[in-house]
Amino acid sequence: MSLFAALRLPREILFGNGQRHALPTVASRFGRRALVCTDERFAGTAVFAEIVKSLKAASIEVLVHDRVLPDVPRDSLGICVDEAAKFQPEIVIGIGGGSCLDFAKCAGLLLSHGGKLQDYYGEFKVPGPTLPLIAVPTTAGTGSEVTPVAVISDPDRTLKVGISSPYLIAAVALCDPELTMTCPLALTAIAGADALTHAIEAFTAKRRGAEPSLPQQHVFIGKTALTDHFALLAIKLLGRSLEKACADGTDADARAAVMMGALAAGCAFGTAGTAAAHAVQYPAGALTHTAHGLGVATMMPYVMTYNSRVVAAEMAEIGGALGLEAKGRSAEEMADATIKEIRRLFTAIGITPTLADLGLPADKLDWTADQALGIDRLIKNNPRPFDLTAMRRLVQAAHDGDLAACAM
Repeated sequence: MSLFAALRLPREILFGNGQRHALPTVASRFGRRALVCTDERFAGTAVFAEIVKSLKAASIEVLVHDRVLPDVPRDSLGICVDEAAKFQPEIVIGIGGGSCLDFAKCAGLLLSHGGKLQDYYGEFKVPGPTLPLIAVPTTAGTGSEVTPVAVISDPDRTLKVGISSPYLIAAVALCDPELTMTCPLALTAIAGADALTHAIEAFTAKRRGAEPSLPQQHVFIGKTALTDHFALLAIKLLGRSLEKACADGTDADARAAVMMGALAAGCAFGTAGTAAAHAVQYPAGALTHTAHGLGVATMMPYVMTYNSRVVAAEMAEIGGALGLEAKGRSAEEMADATIKEIRRLFTAIGITPTLADLGLPADKLDWTADQALGIDRLIKNNPRPFDLTAMRRLVQAAHDGDLAACAM
């Protein structure tokens, strides 16, 4: 097999306890007028006040927008962009969870190129560079600090929509595990499970060839040698530390490992992409109004079971990264053990085991399957193909809690 890879990442990734204190120096390289996007909760913390104070002490003028809402409602950008246009920022700083980072990406996009968010839905619709973005995550899950995508809630659409472009990648990802120490344990579990799902789907994504045009025509291009490296790193870190971080939020080492795992998973799926677990979550999440990370993690064991017949070798590698003993086991046996371990881990941290428990009505299963199958950018990335019958069978099995039915 000839080596082929592509990787799109920030210019700089800074990781470690206390890295938030480097923010004024980093920001000064890009400008002296900063739009800071965060949510009301984090804006009220002493840590945030210290961050703003340090920026001002470095002679950086700051405009704070602290009204970021979960899931980035499309029309919530308007007020921020109107205020910021008068301020004329030279840099955007996103601080918070994935919604805050996605909001900051969208704010920089509209300030740079105008128009409406709808103009940019899909892949490669952003016409050029945007205002430099520094992404400072306070949760460990979405990987948005390193990815080329922002996810939006559009009131005119049932499902969330994405804007995908290399121009949305942050200039700097500044990751300080100390910022996650106060993250509630339930959110730690959901975000961490989201990150582990990112890593597994990136590592088992379809290998889509080595055509020079592939990265030029698609933002997400399937698994490659480089994305595999980051995906396995994420699986190792999350496999050994996520359960610990969820049991004891004061475990600094576990918190750091989970944040590094989420970062590595973002480095992997930001180029490789995700697949069927995410495809099902979009309609299921829209109907149940449940957290994204909870939905994709609920689906993950079922999707792994469906895919195992074509990616048993990759599943075995995932099991090895999780610390499972491979000696004396075939690839298929190791794959089965890996699925069981993922299910055990997710159960241990409180992930909902079925779509029924998630609240998905039985009379909406066919609609959910139909919608999931239509998300082509995700379905084409899945290693085992789907038709409508197979997708409906997967959704029904995940609703009933029947793993065996997924293997058909």
